Amino acid sequence: MAPPTRYIPESLDDLKRVLADDIKVKVAGVDVDGVLRGKYMSKDKFLSAASSDGFGFCSVIFGWDLHDTVYSRELLISNKANGYRDIIASIDLSTYRRIPWEDNVPFFLVSFLDPDTKEPLVVDPRGIMKITTDRAASAGRHCFAGVEYEYFNFQETPQSLAQKKFTDLQPLTPGMHGYSLLRTQLNHEYFRDLFDESAKFGVPLEGHHTETGPGVFETALAYTSALQMADNGILFKYLAKSIGMKRGVIPSFMAKPWGNLPGCSGHIHVSLRDSSDRNVFAVSDSELANGRANAAYEDTKFMSSEAESFLAGVLDGIADVMPLSQLVPTINGYKRLVGGEAFWAPNAVTYGYDSRAASIRIISPPSVPPSATRLEIRIPGADMNPYYALSAVFLLGFRGIEKKLKLHIPPITHFSPEDRKSGKVEMLPTSLESATARMMRADSIARESGMLGNMFVDHFGGTREHEVKLWNEAVTNWEVERYMELA
Repeated sequence: MAPPTRYIPESLDDLKRVLADDIKVKVAGVDVDGVLRGKYMSKDKFLSAASSDGFGFCSVIFGWDLHDTVYSRELLISNKANGYRDIIASIDLSTYRRIPWEDNVPFFLVSFLDPDTKEPLVVDPRGIMKITTDRAASAGRHCFAGVEYEYFNFQETPQSLAQKKFTDLQPLTPGMHGYSLLRTQLNHEYFRDLFDESAKFGVPLEGHHTETGPGVFETALAYTSALQMADNGILFKYLAKSIGMKRGVIPSFMAKPWGNLPGCSGHIHVSLRDSSDRNVFAVSDSELANGRANAAYEDTKFMSSEAESFLAGVLDGIADVMPLSQLVPTINGYKRLVGGEAFWAPNAVTYGYDSRAASIRIISPPSVPPSATRLEIRIPGADMNPYYALSAVFLLGFRGIEKKLKLHIPPITHFSPEDRKSGKVEMLPTSLESATARMMRADSIARESGMLGNMFVDHFGGTREHEVKLWNEAVTNWEVERYMELA
């Protein structure tokens, strides 16, 4: 678990002391696509908001897409009928840090509240994460997580991307060089700054290396509580893009930039702890020698029965929350899955002990100490929203624990390649359109009480239908090149 990395103001007087030498503060919230939306505030305005429920923030950030286009179908949170009214931005003092590459300006994240009820806005990424972690706490459990990002890096600027119309982009380095010590000597200031500035920014990293593909890096964020992990995931992307701008580099977390190369994963690791900080996914000391006697399979014998039910819950509902949880939230993200195992992207409802070919990898003894027992969800791409993804996984896991679900499929070691074709192995949705339709069914697990609920499903589903509509209306370069002359 990551240690505390920064000072946290405990009171308004404490906050005033922290900001004594400042004249402005930067604040930001997160929209459904995982984009930070924020602004500078004067210190006086900020302190006034911090002493109350918060400040007004235009709800349109939940009424438009990542390119500021209003959704094709108006949704409940923000629309013409309610005048795109303000929602309340509640300042989270525990997120205080300073931005080292912006003259150490103080920075805080906000959560969005319903202006009428003052309750967390269910579609707000930080709101649904808080609802999820509060639910865990009520059961004596605490959610912990880690995130790993893979991302392509290009020697480009926002201006050059526009001038080139996003074609013929120059990778930071040529060739396929996973775990290379040599390639990091090129552009070493940028590579080094990502690690060093993350530490100063309160986003500690566990690992940082080159990955397979031209100009590809992978960065693993330090394991910590789930809400802090989601915050750190979003803030790392902000940091990488900011440092990249200063160095003439564009880091891209797009899931599948190239058709003939592996895509960019956003693997997430999850576990639960009890009030004594014990990992409840771990087997007891007495079970460590030979494993748990009543385990469903060899693959699960070194994880607790609670962890096995958690795993069963995730497997039972994962296909119903593919777009909703932001495991695969974009049109492009499904292209990463279509290639499947050929590009290290799992595309079926599978699990297995220490298996990178499975959608869910069990990490437990004997390969790690019991305290490190966890599940790695390998479905998401780097474009996932970590708040939604983690919330969905934990809620599915809690559902499995509460219902005492059993594993209804064997581990991946029991399958053959033919089983995928025959239907013995359930395949995941292969397009955003089909995944959204499945999620929005009346009997979808995502709609159940205790899961994400109807308001969330209807709102987020509407945003994904908008994305599908724009895709269906678009004419791509591939179509022009294929059909222009010969059709």
